[in-house]
Amino acid sequence: MPSLIDLRRRIRSIKSTQQVTKAMKMVAAAKLRRAQDRVVAARPYAAMLRRVLADVAAAARTNERLAHPLLAQRPEERIQLVFLTADRGLAGAFNSNLIRGAQQFLAEHAGQEVRMEIVGRKGRDFFRKRGAAISGEYIGISERVTYADAQAIAQAVSSRFAAAEVDAVYLLYNEFKSVLSQRLTLERILPVAVPEELDNIEYLYEQPPEELLPQLLSRYVEIQIYHALLESAAAQQAARMTAMDAATTNAAEMIDKLTLYMNRVRQASITKEIIEVVSGAAAIE
Repeated sequence: MPSLIDLRRRIRSIKSTQQVTKAMKMVAAAKLRRAQDRVVAARPYAAMLRRVLADVAAAARTNERLAHPLLAQRPEERIQLVFLTADRGLAGAFNSNLIRGAQQFLAEHAGQEVRMEIVGRKGRDFFRKRGAAISGEYIGISERVTYADAQAIAQAVSSRFAAAEVDAVYLLYNEFKSVLSQRLTLERILPVAVPEELDNIEYLYEQPPEELLPQLLSRYVEIQIYHALLESAAAQQAARMTAMDAATTNAAEMIDKLTLYMNRVRQASITKEIIEVVSGAAAIE
């Protein structure tokens, strides 16, 4: 049976941990609000760019000039996987779910050559220890997302695809659905899939569609990666806030249980001392 001193020390230690988890929850909640606003603002732009790209591609197809390196369809023998994780832990199953998804992707494409472009220290450290083929790594950008970071990643993978060094580029990340829900998402971003179905809207362009198409394709890849980075950042903060909230609640429950147990131990000690005093008094009489 632990002594009262040991129980008090343990309770103090848990209370200190509870203060840390509560502070981390508040910080994650503040970051989540900003990240969520950025995600909500980026979604309409990405959707509109997709519609404009489809319309321009259809116009270029009508002129029989739909040809661009980012549209090239090839057998998928060499694959590039852009893998978005976090730089830090304490986010519940956020990183572990992503790593399991990446391992499943590698297992499903065991017959092909897969190279990984990894964002985040957690994913980088995991696959570096296992000797995975890492073509690039980006550390310190998972929470402070900028468009320049997305451009750098997009230019790296687009240039490899255009040079036929890889035959397809996939994007694996956690999509932000709500504070309690993040969805593991796998998308193929190269070659660019041009939608066949178009809205009944006729756009007027100053430049010919075949001149606009290369610029839109490059911008489309950048926006896809930028949007994924924003989704991943928001999902990361949501997962961290949920995890810290659960840790704070568990700490409170543990403190209550230890306090009750400590009171029982103290009561047993007092009762034992009273019995010893009464027994001693009875022996003297």
